[in-house]
Order: sequence, then C-alpha cells, then structure tokens
Amino acid sequence: MALLLEEDSPLPEGWDPARVAIYRNAYRARLVDALRETYPRTAQWVGDEAFRRAAAHHLIASPPDSWTLDEAGRGFADTLAALFRKDPEVTELAWLEWAMHECFVSADATPLDAAGFAEATAPYTDDDWARLRLHFLPGTQCTALAHRIHALWPLLSGDSPDETARESDYRSEQPLACIVWRQALKPVFLPVTAAEGDTLSLLLAGASYGEACAMLVDRLGEDTAVTEAGAMLGRWLHEGMISAVDVVP
Repeated sequence: MALLLEEDSPLPEGWDPARVAIYRNAYRARLVDALRETYPRTAQWVGDEAFRRAAAHHLIASPPDSWTLDEAGRGFADTLAALFRKDPEVTELAWLEWAMHECFVSADATPLDAAGFAEATAPYTDDDWARLRLHFLPGTQCTALAHRIHALWPLLSGDSPDETARESDYRSEQPLACIVWRQALKPVFLPVTAAEGDTLSLLLAGASYGEACAMLVDRLGEDTAVTEAGAMLGRWLHEGMISAVDVVP
C-alpha cells in the first residue's frame, strides 16, 4: 500500500519502477472512478478534467481508510469548497449528492403518520408539548443553500450537462435550505425556506419542539411563528420524515 500511495516510497530490490507505476496509476484511477460514481452530477457540472483533478487532490489529502469505497467520497464537498471558491454552487451540489448517498444506506425505520402522531401525543400536557422531541428518520439531513440546486439537479441527470446553464441562472434571491431523507428505498430531497431549514437543523441537533418554536417567535413574530411551526410539523408528517416522538426529560 505504501508503494501505491507514495511516489517516493523506496522499492524493494529487483522491483521494476515502470511496473509499480502501472499499479499505482490503476489504483488511483479506480478511486477517482469511485468518486465519479458517487458524484455524477457534480462531475458533469464542472467537467471531466476539473473533476478528475479535484478528486485526485481529495484522495491525496484524505486517503480512504474504510473497508468500503462508499466512504471514499466523505468530505469531498469540503475539498470542493476550497478548490471552487468562486463557484459555491459546486459545493452545494456535492453536498446534496453525498447526503443522498448517505441516506440511501441509512438504517431502516417506519415513519410516523398523522394518525400515529395524534395517538402518541394525545395524553400530552402543555408542558409535555413544550418539551416534545421529534425523532427523524435515520439519514435525514438539512443544510442552507444559496442556489436553487433543486432546479439544477434534473438538468444533470442525462449523459451531458446543459451547455448553456450558468451559475447565475440558479442563484437564489432568497436564502434557501434543503432537506434530504429516505422514502422507502429512495432518497429524496425538498427545498424549503431558510426558516424551516434552521428549525429542522435545531431539532436534528436535539432541541425540543418548544425551543424550536421559541426560535421562530424571535425570528418571525408570535402569530407567524405559530402558523409556520404547525405547517412545518404537518409537512414533515405528510412527507414521512418523523419516526417517533417523546418528551425531553
């Protein structure tokens, strides 16, 4: 492995440098291919050569240390953020691809529907509701976005990208967020407002529903916050994002 990873690693006596170079190049090419399979849309958006250079940079800086190539692309969005500072949509697109990738292999869980939620919370007091904790399906993630990646996504599903597409075409006038979760065996995503994204992120970090509502009140005002909090909860239940509820001790 040292011979494959390090250019200046000394060769055992009698080994042919040209032959070792063949294996080294083949090993690296397979790793780049693994990243390209994980990030096909990102590769289309930046172009094959730029993607290959970025992938090689990532693999040198962060060599794989897992038993599965599924993990080879971990942290690639951070690498792209450093390499494509003037093209932030590249990082956002890569984040979405990795989140979908992780979500696909996340643990199974049964979503809680509206009827199940009503039954589970029927005995709750007002204090219980303030300390209500929502558990989301494994793999559920959320991040803030500055671009309408949901509009760019379908354009990159073919064999070649739309050559007329530009970053400015997908820059959002308002801050956005994106939620990723899994429906049955299919990872899906949903663009939402920044307020909803911040609320969900707070809940995913372990905050109670009451704490999330308090954040919304500070941000939107009481009347709007109450309406929005109820709409968000209804949407998450309808989309099958919530797996269970309990009360924070």
